[in-house]
Amino acid sequence: MIESIVTYMQGLPVWGVLIFAFLVAWVENLLPPAPSDVLLAFCGSLVGFGTVDFTTLHLVATTGSVAGFATAYWLGRTYKQSLINARWLPFITQDLVDTSQKWFDKYHGAIIVANRFMAGTRAVISFAAGMTNMPFPRTTLYCAVSAAAWNALLIWGGMLLGTNWRNIDGYVSTYGWVITALIVAIVAIVVIRRKRRRTSALETPVDKQGES
Repeated sequence: MIESIVTYMQGLPVWGVLIFAFLVAWVENLLPPAPSDVLLAFCGSLVGFGTVDFTTLHLVATTGSVAGFATAYWLGRTYKQSLINARWLPFITQDLVDTSQKWFDKYHGAIIVANRFMAGTRAVISFAAGMTNMPFPRTTLYCAVSAAAWNALLIWGGMLLGTNWRNIDGYVSTYGWVITALIVAIVAIVVIRRKRRRTSALETPVDKQGES
């Protein structure tokens, strides 16, 4: 299947490659398992051959990732429990939704960031975020940060591997968790600092009244 898609893509103009990259990134959030990582790495190999620009490809793919996440989010938020065990979404079960809720309660936005680097859970987390009413603006921001980092890794890897782009799976499995840890650590630091600022802002008026 992948070879047939690649053969078809090789005959596409630049705009066709970009549209394909958008669709591949979009659909992986809705209908897993999709070979999006490998196909995006192939698109990255086209950057190395001078067929398409890195920045443009990265922007289009990341936009597709965020659009796919937003689509799944709003489906989850709109239809909620009716999606569980639906025929076209067999991977959405009550147990997975309950587990996702526990993750959101414990890790907050960090699970959205890390989710991009765990191919088996991307669609589940996307739908579950909507079903559990996670804040849309903040959740989408976390998704965008994660997608931008992941897509850059895939495109850059495909660009470096060239005709060996099929080997991207081995590389991303090795380095994906390292990048996940770094991004989650950054998000955790930002969240902790914001909480401390809010706490100090609430305590300051009380302290001033005590001094007077």
